[in-house]
Parts: sequence; structure tokens; C-alpha cells
Amino acid sequence: MIKSILAAVCTMLFVVGCNTMEGVGKDMEAAGDAIENSAKDNKNY
Repeated sequence: MIKSILAAVCTMLFVVGCNTMEGVGKDMEAAGDAIENSAKDNKNY
């Protein structure tokens, strides 16, 4: 019984962690896109 509960908790933490990391990845991608766009707008040649 305890093993089942522990397995369920570990699974939930894994799923939440994956969703959180996915969100961080999307935020990092958006930041990179903003930097890239700013560089394109400000190049002098």
C-alpha cells in the first residue's frame, strides 16, 4: 500500500516537473527570439 502511494507521488512529481521544464524552455526560447530580433533591428550594415 505504501509503495503504491509512493509510486503515485513520484509519478505526479515527475509529470509536474516535466510541465515546469517545458514552460522554462518556452520562456527561454521567447527570450532568445527577442534578443535575435533586437540584434536584427540594430545592426548597422
